[in-house]
Amino acid sequence: MNSEIKTKIASLYDIDFQCWLDQTVAQLQTHDFSNLDLENLIEEIKSLGKSDKRAISSYLMRLCEHFLKLRYWESEREQCFRGWKLEVVNFRLQIQAILKDSSSLKNHLRENFVSEYRNGRKLFLNGSELEARSIPPDPDFTLEQALDEDWLPWQPE
Repeated sequence: MNSEIKTKIASLYDIDFQCWLDQTVAQLQTHDFSNLDLENLIEEIKSLGKSDKRAISSYLMRLCEHFLKLRYWESEREQCFRGWKLEVVNFRLQIQAILKDSSSLKNHLRENFVSEYRNGRKLFLNGSELEARSIPPDPDFTLEQALDEDWLPWQPE
């Protein structure tokens, strides 16, 4: 590929991402591999994986935060239970949607469960202003429980 064409493709990526994307898809579909902007294509593919990992980690963190709200924030629980429970359902659905497309990210959830719980705990403690020593530093529930649509750490009687 001559440098003029390569510069044109690289600049298209910087100038009009959607146009670059459409062109890249067309090149892949027609097997025009010699004119692909491989450098940017590789970076975009890498970023797709990172994006899903960040998203699923964020949903797990927020799920843990809401479990802590349900279990420990007694003064707000009665008034907020429905909303918190709805958020739990939402975060589980988002996690399941990502896992449906990328089941190998279940390993990422396992590897990051404790750290995302701790991040959720920080959010919870900041919002609730409860004593840190009253909230376990490590989860007292499993990842399987967290993802089980029938499990909650607290239920109204």
